[in-house]
Amino acid sequence: MLDAIIISIFIVAIAGIGFEAIDLLPSDVLVQVTNIEAVRWILASFGGIIGLALGLTAQTTYRRVESRVRSLPIETTLTRSVGWVLGLLIANLMLAPIFLLPIPQQFTFVKPMMAILGSIVFSVLGVNLADTHGRTFLSLINPNSVESQLVAEGTLKPSPAKVLDTSCIIDGRLEALLDTGFIEGQVLVPQFVLQELQQLADASNDQKRVRGRRGLDLLNQMQGNYADRLVINPADYEDIPTVDAKLVRFTQEINGILLTNDYNLSKVANLQKVPVLNINDLAQAVRPVYLPGDTLELKIIRQGKEPTQGVGYLEDGTMVVVEEGQAYVGEEIFAIVTSALQTSAGRMIFAKPETSVVA
Repeated sequence: MLDAIIISIFIVAIAGIGFEAIDLLPSDVLVQVTNIEAVRWILASFGGIIGLALGLTAQTTYRRVESRVRSLPIETTLTRSVGWVLGLLIANLMLAPIFLLPIPQQFTFVKPMMAILGSIVFSVLGVNLADTHGRTFLSLINPNSVESQLVAEGTLKPSPAKVLDTSCIIDGRLEALLDTGFIEGQVLVPQFVLQELQQLADASNDQKRVRGRRGLDLLNQMQGNYADRLVINPADYEDIPTVDAKLVRFTQEINGILLTNDYNLSKVANLQKVPVLNINDLAQAVRPVYLPGDTLELKIIRQGKEPTQGVGYLEDGTMVVVEEGQAYVGEEIFAIVTSALQTSAGRMIFAKPETSVVA
């Protein structure tokens, strides 16, 4: 509708100019014209054609400008508008004394030309100044505006909410991750997860009851320490029977990240394109890497498969097979790493006692 109005205005305006243009001709020329009205309509027709071309050009230019403005972040649009208004204001203040100067009548055209030129120059300067120092200006008004602008531009991505499952709460390592700052953003506990914890705490099975009560205690503790980040969400899905399926559905709807240590749930969520943070994967990733030649301090627990081998364990549960370590069973020794092996069951390190290496 707006496009039609723009084109119609140009057609009518230019056609009207053509219709009235004949009156600008000298009288001696008009005398030679036999049918003035016909010439008027001919000029109006040509004017309408020219108006159509100009209208289409104006309509295309308008759409391009509109698309450009829509793609700009609101902070950029605001700062450029402020810069443009300030530029016009300064131009008018500086040009006001010039209009008071006595200028000869033959040079009066200088005043409007200077006004137009000054307005254009200072407007461009104001917009350029806004592009250069706009973020500083916004940060003075609102310290969070720079972050908002970066998010709007796509330079900075907002942190998605993390959705906790039951096993992750019972695990007990989440609070340590929150303390260290590795988990950022809001942490959501859906109502159906809370209900599952309550059912575990009320179960007749002793092991389940202990796990449920532990989860509730840890959740209360985290809510006390992180009241502004840990939120109980009332969402529930009566048509979905299992808690795992509800978790995947809820995480999808809020575009969040599922936080769990359940291997099967991680696989199901990955199949449905739901981002997953698995605490077990994190623990595996941050295990120290031991290279041949590194020194370990460990206690030899038992004899290995071979008669001369001794077996010990690191704090993270990694098994260390010590050659010639049988004689040190029950003792703490220093061992030199000789090699490491990654198997489906986990990581295994081979070493020798430091004393035998020195000898």
